[in-house]
Amino acid sequence: MLGRSNKIILGLIGTVLVSVFVIGLANSISTGFAGFWGGLPFWVIVIFVLSLAVTDYVQECVLDKDGKDKNG
Repeated sequence: MLGRSNKIILGLIGTVLVSVFVIGLANSISTGFAGFWGGLPFWVIVIFVLSLAVTDYVQECVLDKDGKDKNG
């Protein structure tokens, strides 16, 4: 079982790595053959997915809401 500070640090590292990868992928699609308008739907998906990732990070690591009962 990880401590709260370890969960915060490791969760932040994981969220940042996923964000950098997905934003870089969206950037390469938009600046490449697809162009801005071809990459726009992918950017919308990226923004939605990253908002879900950040929300999950905050709920799981920062607020410590993992759905488990603290008494047992």
